[in-house]
Amino acid sequence: MPPADDPQLLAALAAIDAAHALDPTTIDTPAGPVPYELHYARQMTAYLTQRSPSASATLRLAIRAQHFRRWEIPRASYPATRAGYFAWRTFLKSRQAAQAAAVCVACGVAAADAERVARLIRKEDLKVDEEAQVLEDVASLVFLDDQFEGFERRLGDEEKMVGILRRTWAKMSVRGREMALQMEMGENAKRLVGRALAG
Repeated sequence: MPPADDPQLLAALAAIDAAHALDPTTIDTPAGPVPYELHYARQMTAYLTQRSPSASATLRLAIRAQHFRRWEIPRASYPATRAGYFAWRTFLKSRQAAQAAAVCVACGVAAADAERVARLIRKEDLKVDEEAQVLEDVASLVFLDDQFEGFERRLGDEEKMVGILRRTWAKMSVRGREMALQMEMGENAKRLVGRALAG
């Protein structure tokens, strides 16, 4: 496994970010507009640093590439049904994993390490792979911190939102849940989370 300052690792991280920077959707930040997927990747890395400060190089790569080129396959390209949503998510995980692994190999990362990155992005063996659980925690934390309130406004259905929060909570580890409860949230978000946790 490459060390944190390995040139191939750093090259792969830079290539992943270069792809994120092509996302045509932007988000306003204190530093100005940023491509959304680049913003998302930075948020993922920030939460990984809190959740697992000594994360392996392969987990760092998987975290950074979790939404690799996702904007190219919009949700609207699949039926607006529950089955359509899961088909979209399944396809995305497979595509993102394969593309991220290819970028890693092109940057000189060993094939075995690139395949490990892909397995993490696909979230294989989630119940027994501690690093896959860390990735799940981090993705859930970013959702709660960065996406939850906007998603809730767009959804416009409190009962569905409570259900989504319950499913998110169920996927998280004890440590992930502890971190979630320490987040600063708006009053409505706190209320919905309270409802979800009340059962």
